[in-house]
This record gives sequence, C-alpha cells and structure tokens, in this order.
Amino acid sequence: MGKIIYVDVDETICYYQGERNYNLAIPYKDRIGKINKLYDEGNRIHYWTARGTGSGIDWREVTEKQFKKWGVKYHELRFGK
Repeated sequence: MGKIIYVDVDETICYYQGERNYNLAIPYKDRIGKINKLYDEGNRIHYWTARGTGSGIDWREVTEKQFKKWGVKYHELRFGK
C-alpha cells in the first residue's frame, strides 16, 4: 500500500508571471508528471491549497478545471490550508 502524499498547488505545480491571479496559473508540467507517477505507483495524492482562505472566494471550480486541463491525477483536493 502506498503513502499519503500532500502537495501544495501554487508555486509547487503552477506559477505566475507577474501578479498572482489564479485564473492565469501556468502549470509546471514536469512536476505534475512526477506527482502523477507517484499516483500511478499506488500512492494517495492529496492536494491542499490556501486558495481563497484570505478572501473567502471559492476557487474549487477554477482549480478543478485547471487540474483537468493540466492532467493532474489526485484523490482529494482540500482548501483552507
């Protein structure tokens, strides 16, 4: 049985040019590939983000769409870090 691995989102699997605007996040494809490999090897991947913690804005839909577009494999996405 694999391990549970917690991964941050911003500045870990994506970055920004200039101001941090979640809608304009740019994926680190190589990093996503490494984490997807851990997923494929049987580890449980839990992404945990602070998106919206300070503002109260719900970024789940945007983040899930980004994950789908970027090919992110995961078991759980948590907010409120």
